[in-house]
Amino acid sequence: MHELSVAQSIVEIIQQHVPQSDWERVRAVRLKIGTAAGVVPESLEFSFQVITAELLFNHARLEIESVPFRVHCNTCHTTAENEFGFALCGACGSTDTKILSGSELHITEIEIAEPELEML
Repeated sequence: MHELSVAQSIVEIIQQHVPQSDWERVRAVRLKIGTAAGVVPESLEFSFQVITAELLFNHARLEIESVPFRVHCNTCHTTAENEFGFALCGACGSTDTKILSGSELHITEIEIAEPELEML
């Protein structure tokens, strides 16, 4: 399961970039995942929950933004999206295309709650 290793990488990034004293305040991890990245969002969310079940940030959630697969044709200068990750131009059939988006997989933000004020 590819999503399990992706979830483990997300956990490691949190552990590397958020001080351990703030782990309990991690509320969300925002991701951009391309439709052609080969990641099933539901499986990733499940894997993340399983891995974090015993960690201090076990209440953190993943917020996933899906990024469509888009290509630009260098022949007819058309930019188009497709669901399947084919780098062929849908207008003219050319293979002389540039992938603009849809293969990315990255964390854009880690949300950390404000510390609670102690009552005097």
